[in-house]
Amino acid sequence: MAKEKAKQGDTVRIHYTGTLGDGTVFDSSRERDPFEFTIGAGQVIRGFDAAVTGMTPGEQKTVTIPAADAYGEPREEMVVAVSRDELPPNLNPTPGQRLQMSDGTQSFAVVVREVTDDRVVFDGNHPLAGQALTFALELVDVR
Repeated sequence: MAKEKAKQGDTVRIHYTGTLGDGTVFDSSRERDPFEFTIGAGQVIRGFDAAVTGMTPGEQKTVTIPAADAYGEPREEMVVAVSRDELPPNLNPTPGQRLQMSDGTQSFAVVVREVTDDRVVFDGNHPLAGQALTFALELVDVR
């Protein structure tokens, strides 16, 4: 009997290692349980769904997902300068620091980009925005 190919709506379990263009590993499932998701359910970046679709259990492949199908290009409107007097007095941000901010209704992650005496620049873009992502994939099973 032929192995079933992964298709839209299937729940799959995969092992993956994600790398950046310079070879830096940014995430991997190899040291933990396989990653499980449903193809087409919006649980993963668009290019990841497409890469796994059509694979059969036991198959391995490497794909590069362009930024547009990963976390998109950085958006300038996601970079905001805030006056120091609008921030909590006990906050001492440093460039590169990751923080959680809230707009009163939702919380979101930001990275401190710049700190001056009178303002702090926060970047709410995903840290991998603007980057092509390469994944070494192995489909463990289809459910």
